[in-house]
Amino acid sequence: MQPIDTVRTIETPEGVELHLRPAGPVVRLWAFFVDQVVVWMGLILFGIGLAYLGPLGLGLWFILFFLAQWLYPVFFEVLGGGRTLGKRWLNLRVLMTDGRPVGWSPSLIRNLLRVVDGLPGAYTVGLVSTLLTRDFQRIGDIVAGTLVVHEEAGVQAPVLPLAEPVAPTLALTLEEQSAILAFAERSPRFTAARSEELADVLSPLSGARGAGGLKVVLGMARYLWGGR
Repeated sequence: MQPIDTVRTIETPEGVELHLRPAGPVVRLWAFFVDQVVVWMGLILFGIGLAYLGPLGLGLWFILFFLAQWLYPVFFEVLGGGRTLGKRWLNLRVLMTDGRPVGWSPSLIRNLLRVVDGLPGAYTVGLVSTLLTRDFQRIGDIVAGTLVVHEEAGVQAPVLPLAEPVAPTLALTLEEQSAILAFAERSPRFTAARSEELADVLSPLSGARGAGGLKVVLGMARYLWGGR
């Protein structure tokens, strides 16, 4: 039996692997609860002021209620990097299933379909959907092509030795690129002789050995990390 793995691995067109961990229904429920507290606090405050306008104020309040419930999450998800205040507090983020930031149309679709997810009450449809899908997607997520994921800590950029960027002469796999970057990052801890010895392993790729080969390998690491 294969182990259950909730991590979704996506390779971007740039050759970067993203490891996304979909958020389950419990933490998403907490984020929704926080958002509702924020929304209702705002509605209550505005309602106190609008109460002085009588029937007109009541009508304006219902309009504000509609905008707050349906557009608040859309604006925060699109303009706030996929995070409403509740999601930000719980380190969650909405993304497209391919790892791209969520746009206006997908965010609007996923939030309007909360009506369907809420049927027949207490978000029953949405809860069942999240439990039956591998990535914990409710109906709105499935239709919009979105995911709610845990926001992991940012990756610290490696400290690479100074070198002139050198483009590899062959196409490298992600594992090979990672190995070159790891070697370059650790090379200052080795003696010069040991660094050159390890770099000689890549002589078929670098076309050189010794100090010259080491220089080329470090240059390739610079290139792979974005140096041009």
